[in-house]
Amino acid sequence: MTFYEREINRIRATVYANRGQLDTVIGIRRHINDHFDTGLSLDALSHAGFISKYHLLRLFKKYYGQTPKQYLRDKRIEQSKLCLEKGMSVAETCYAIGWESPCSFSTLFRKKTGCSPTTFQKEQFSQYRFNHKGEALQHQI
Repeated sequence: MTFYEREINRIRATVYANRGQLDTVIGIRRHINDHFDTGLSLDALSHAGFISKYHLLRLFKKYYGQTPKQYLRDKRIEQSKLCLEKGMSVAETCYAIGWESPCSFSTLFRKKTGCSPTTFQKEQFSQYRFNHKGEALQHQI
């Protein structure tokens, strides 16, 4: 074993001292990734991971630097961008990612991305057309 491998193992043992905790938090994150479009709550996540919700909050924040709710919100925003790029309406996108209100979804989207969902979608379409016009021009030459 090289010096670097020993150092990596030493750091891993220090930072991720409890493998069971790490496995639990990874499982909860995987559950969020698989079910982000459903009505997830802290209670539901704690039941899925067989862990108290307060302990779950502490562990998730320790390993991922954010609470499960923050992670879920970011995951939904990430997925909403993909839906909008595919041409889904704002309302369809809102419900597809598990949000209940298009108005609150639009407000959060603007807060996180700096533009409204509609503006984001228009920018994506204009960027797509611009990129493909360039390709069409190259094919003509």
